Amino acid sequence: MPALRFLGHSTARLELGGRVVLTDPVLTPKVSLLRRMVPPLRPEDWADADLVLVSHLHGDHLHLPSLRMLRPDTRVVVPRGAGEWVRRRGVQRVEEIDVGQTIVDGGLRVTATFAEHSGHRWGPRSTRGPQAPALGHVLEADGLRIYASGDTDLFDGMGSLGDLDVALLPVWGWGPNLGEGHLDPERAAVALDLLRPRLAVPVHWGTLAVAGLTRAPAGHGANMRALLHDPPHRFAAAAARHGTTSRITIARPGQDVPLDGSRPDGPNGTPAQTHRPDGPLVPPSDGGSEGPG
Repeated sequence: MPALRFLGHSTARLELGGRVVLTDPVLTPKVSLLRRMVPPLRPEDWADADLVLVSHLHGDHLHLPSLRMLRPDTRVVVPRGAGEWVRRRGVQRVEEIDVGQTIVDGGLRVTATFAEHSGHRWGPRSTRGPQAPALGHVLEADGLRIYASGDTDLFDGMGSLGDLDVALLPVWGWGPNLGEGHLDPERAAVALDLLRPRLAVPVHWGTLAVAGLTRAPAGHGANMRALLHDPPHRFAAAAARHGTTSRITIARPGQDVPLDGSRPDGPNGTPAQTHRPDGPLVPPSDGGSEGPG
């Protein structure tokens, strides 16, 4: 049966077409200066991955230590032009894909799509180091079409991806502000208008923060703590103002998102929040916040 679990930041686990897929796996407690602000992942979340889809080269998406944690025979698909650079850093089974190209793995088809985002490893501020185009992916199997956008802003053609059952849409990032090539909650609601999936799951929020920033003085810490919690709710509110017909499920990192419309439970039995076009958000039973204290 198809399954989806939000693992945090841009990492999702999808079970489709007899395969286990990870998007942009970040599996460790830290990424450079960033720290994971939610409970650590369990090996069963990622150890059986058959296929990895890397959207672009930034270190919080193409995370080499996480890729090295996977089985050596895991198929890792990266943007065109990045393959040799990744292989030289210890990842064995690497393939490349470009916009419009399709790969097949078992009963799963994956097609790369355009993304409006910097393709430099250290970009957009620096153009040194490897470069490859940023991508999104459309996954097709088991009668479902799922769009994982990767990091992107709005782009021409976003509304031409066809009929979608699920869209994984970024709604923030890891810091107090966003650089170019990202969707904030309000622009993600515009993307939702263009895509019109049956189900939208906000990602790229609530997971990573610069070490110590949540405890910073003069309101900076409080602002960062709010940004670990608020963006998906702002997205759902903006989508409601736009009159969305899509269902929105806000899952905390580690929670399953049922694809049959039922209400998801998290690792500790805590339900995610679901916004339906005909009703308000269904609050979590504990009234808690996924941000740090």
